[in-house]
Amino acid sequence: MTGSPDITRYPHPFIAREGWFFVALTVSAAVIATGLGAGPWAIPLWLIAVFVVQFFRDPSRLPPPDLEAIASPADGRVVYVGPAEDPISRVKSLKISVFMNVFNVHSNRAPIAGRVFNVLYSPGKFFNAALDKASVDNERNALVIVDDAGRSLTCVQIAGLIARRILCYVEEGDRVQRGARYGFIRFGSRVDVYLPLGSRALVSVGDVVMAHSTAIAHWPDPAIQIDPAESDATGASNIGQPEGAAS
Repeated sequence: MTGSPDITRYPHPFIAREGWFFVALTVSAAVIATGLGAGPWAIPLWLIAVFVVQFFRDPSRLPPPDLEAIASPADGRVVYVGPAEDPISRVKSLKISVFMNVFNVHSNRAPIAGRVFNVLYSPGKFFNAALDKASVDNERNALVIVDDAGRSLTCVQIAGLIARRILCYVEEGDRVQRGARYGFIRFGSRVDVYLPLGSRALVSVGDVVMAHSTAIAHWPDPAIQIDPAESDATGASNIGQPEGAAS
């Protein structure tokens, strides 16, 4: 879905459209095997079908009650909260990383409402997405979103060891609502969010978050001025372990 003036949602049942083919394939194989009298031999096919259905599930979510909060773009476990360089603007930022394993929902949602300012795809490798080097070495797709107040963040989809396909449905100029489904990563991956200096993290390393439902940060207080040259880019009251310490 591209070129839409307002990307808020796409026709979407409980099973993400990205999985329709895989669900149909695995369930059909299990049904056929059962119908042919395969007996116990059909059990592995049913187990595979169940796994595929749970992987591509995409339930509705309620947003955080705080309208100013930045919502998580993905389900998973927080593996890094701390300073980093924004891969697009190249300025010091607060980075929050969410690792998705194969049992998490893999639909990615916009963390804020705003206009897509930039979309940048970068080819790369497929290291374990929980590792710090995945942010710079792995295949990834970066999205810059600017809200109506002029505040911006960068959201990066990163392929993982098993994930080999990043899907993104928005283009530069599209408008998204907070919580809008804008992409999908197949089979284990990671999403990094880069926020302005002074942003306050609401999560710590090890926390489990849910896309759209979990508030992960607040924007910087406009009354507080931060000098990037002197800041260590933490800009938050809740900083986790060094990224390399994540497992």
